[in-house]
Amino acid sequence: MAKACIALVQTDPGSDKPANLERTFELIAEAAQGGADWVALPETFHLRAPNAEKLAQAEPVPGPLSEALAESAALHGIWLFAGSFNERSPEPEKTWNTSLVFDPNGKQVAAYRKIHMFDVTIDDKVRVQESARNLAGEHVVTCETPLGRAGLSICYDLRFPELYRAMALRGAVISFVPSNFTVPTGRDHWEPLLRARAIENGQYVVAAATIGGGDERGFVAYGRSLVVDPWGTVVACAPDEVGVTYASLDTDRVLEVRSRIPSLEHIRPDVYASE
Repeated sequence: MAKACIALVQTDPGSDKPANLERTFELIAEAAQGGADWVALPETFHLRAPNAEKLAQAEPVPGPLSEALAESAALHGIWLFAGSFNERSPEPEKTWNTSLVFDPNGKQVAAYRKIHMFDVTIDDKVRVQESARNLAGEHVVTCETPLGRAGLSICYDLRFPELYRAMALRGAVISFVPSNFTVPTGRDHWEPLLRARAIENGQYVVAAATIGGGDERGFVAYGRSLVVDPWGTVVACAPDEVGVTYASLDTDRVLEVRSRIPSLEHIRPDVYASE
């Protein structure tokens, strides 16, 4: 299998977790009915709420949400790249920001915990301190699929090209970036960063995102879920609304681009180290 139809689910989650999940599973069903072999969800598709509420509603893995996601993947016979949600951790006051992958039989084939914490203040308006509520992951994660190896990342990870190069060197032909990107940074950075990660590594980059919202921190999500091909061309972009956006993935395109510009063969780690 060299090709697949992928659907990006763009959501606008609020503080009502059951309602958020009901809408998400409706969109997964819509995507599958629309012909998607793969479905990608955004970061925090389950809940956008104050930290205390996120902590209170965090779940273990396996747990009710991961089991429901597995059942959905099996029901629709799809590869489900399940964005991210708050996973309980050993520290009672912190969670992991975790992304799961399920195959068409509902088997969990990968779990990735976000490595880079989003601790920023933007224009004195948007203030986020992710490390205050989440633990950082410690491992680069890829998984094998019928299209080849897929790399996993989440939102702020996008700003760290080292992670995507590490995944590419492990054989990744596609990287996922489920996100809850801010409007101020999204306007100027979202598409350029996604295209750069694709170009640098000659791979597809799939970024399902949330849109809308708004909370006490001044956070509003940018949306614009994207698929970028290995040449850096945007092949799909979601409109500014909740819904499903489709794209075609073709492994042969990765091989073609990497043969034309074999940058992965030209890296020089022997000269990159800081002096």
